[in-house]
Formats: sequence, C-alpha cells, structure tokens
Amino acid sequence: MLEKLRGRAIKYGHNINTDLIIPARYCINIDEEELSRHCMEDLDVDFLEKMEIGDVLIAGENFGCGSSREAAPMAIKGAKLSCVVASSFARIFFRNAINIGLPIFESKEAYESIENGDLLEIFPENNLIINLTKEEEYKSTIFPPIIREVISKGGMVNFVRERLKQL
Repeated sequence: MLEKLRGRAIKYGHNINTDLIIPARYCINIDEEELSRHCMEDLDVDFLEKMEIGDVLIAGENFGCGSSREAAPMAIKGAKLSCVVASSFARIFFRNAINIGLPIFESKEAYESIENGDLLEIFPENNLIINLTKEEEYKSTIFPPIIREVISKGGMVNFVRERLKQL
C-alpha cells in the first residue's frame, strides 16, 4: 500500500470533463506518456509548465464527467501527478482511475480549503489529507479494502495477475 503522497496543490473548479482532462483529438493511442503531453491543455494551457512530478490535482464536484474514455485518468497518471483529490468524481472516471491504479480521494472539505500551491501530504491508509501550508487536516471518503488494494497494485491488470499467481 502507498504510505504517503506529497506534492503541491493545483486546483480547478467543478465539472471538469474528460475532454478538458485530455482532448479527444489526442485519444488515438493509449500511451500514458504521450497522453500526458496534452493533459489539461484545453483547460489550462500552462498546466504542464506549472506542475511538477508528484503534485496533487484538486478539483470540485463531478470531476471526470463526460465520456467514458479511460485516457483521462491515464493522462493524469502519465503526467506523474501523485493523485487527484475532488469533492466528487463522475462514476465512470472513478472506475477508470481505479482500473489503472490512479490514486483518488473524495473530500469536499479538502476542496473547499486547499488553495493553489499549498503543500499537501496524503496518507492513503488513513484517508488523511494534511495541508502543511495551512496546518489543517481533512478526511477523505473511505474506499473498501479491495479498491485500495487494486490501486496499490497499480491497477486491475496487476491486481488480477497477482491473484492468478496465488492459484
């Protein structure tokens, strides 16, 4: 299991759809590195220049709404963001993020308080988000152990491979 994630906050608003996460014109392949080169570019043209490896994407309600394309969480993972913290996730994005092993955390309280540039530490085992800049703590929704295990294994494919080895 992931012990701790750490990064600066990059914050956006509500209803960020999959076309804003990765524009459809780039969804001609499934290479995370290639997709990451266009991550968030229609929402924030300077996103890749602003972000650093390990940063935390913060968003409001219904993050990942729109199409069912798995390329959206793949672009985020490929950009090497540590995770996404949102008030809520669109159900298909939620499932796709778990399937590819992208750590996600639901916390309306965190979204409302965190500001761009805040330094965060996230403890997946405890569902705890610590804002080191503001010296605040927030709880995230507790996902069932099986979901946390799938994410910790890097996604559903790796999870199934390990389970099959045990047979």
